[in-house]
Amino acid sequence: MAIKHDRNVPPAQRLRYSFEFFPPKSEDMADQLWKTVDELCLWDPDFVSVTYGAGGTTREPTLSTVRRLIAETPLRTASHLTCVGATKEEVHQVVEQFRAVGVNHFVALRGDPQDGMGTAYQPHPGGYANAAELVAGLRELGDFEISVSAYPEKHPESPDEAADIDMLKRKVDNGACRALTQFFFDNDVFERYLERVRAAGISIPIVPGIMPIQNLNQLKRFASMCGATIPGFLDKRFAGLDEQPQARAEVAAEVAAEQIADLSARGIADFHLYTMNRSALVNATLRNLGLEPKGRRSEGTGAAA
Repeated sequence: MAIKHDRNVPPAQRLRYSFEFFPPKSEDMADQLWKTVDELCLWDPDFVSVTYGAGGTTREPTLSTVRRLIAETPLRTASHLTCVGATKEEVHQVVEQFRAVGVNHFVALRGDPQDGMGTAYQPHPGGYANAAELVAGLRELGDFEISVSAYPEKHPESPDEAADIDMLKRKVDNGACRALTQFFFDNDVFERYLERVRAAGISIPIVPGIMPIQNLNQLKRFASMCGATIPGFLDKRFAGLDEQPQARAEVAAEVAAEQIADLSARGIADFHLYTMNRSALVNATLRNLGLEPKGRRSEGTGAAA
């Protein structure tokens, strides 16, 4: 099954995008986050999401961030939720905490092993064993919007691609309505993945995760842990720019915009941007696509608030 190519529709008339943030760990990081939120509000995203540490390690910072986003901005806000290191009852308590502040959209994830990426995952006794079970549990608790993860290059713990897609199908069968992918940089890889997903009878939107490159060397280290491939062309694009931050940022925005434009030409309309709590590259990427801000600023989320 081939992806429909529609090269006659300008991206500005058809793109939808969402943004991902993470809870800040310090006052300076909080200032950076809320400055970013204030600026990215102008793009009127479809929704934004806030990450949640394995085992609830960022539960309170995530809850605080989500509460403020809902109270002080016009942004539709989703919270990530994991089941690592928690019983079902503990997960249910967390869900109720987030529901109480207005959350009705969860990004349901198993989460990284408590001992860190690359270590063996052990389900908590009495807890949800995986994201598919977590989705089913959320569906029993309420009529939530539920997004899940997807892996164009296979989750590093999956034995093969078939098992990986089978897990995605289980999540969908249990009530997931959208999948947000791990970042990738080879659009042919994504297209082949989407063909396999559709052949498996999975019809929900598979939203590409786009990572504007803040630091290529750091990204390579992270990619090696999560199973993502960094194509050689990126080394060529960033060659000689280590001491030229402005030129490096311009190339990063060009690369991200080119990736989105190519996926759009292949028939993809929805994109999930990993902001790293910084707005400059996201702004430049969207402007490179010919887009212009269309929303309004948040109320009281600036660094001085």
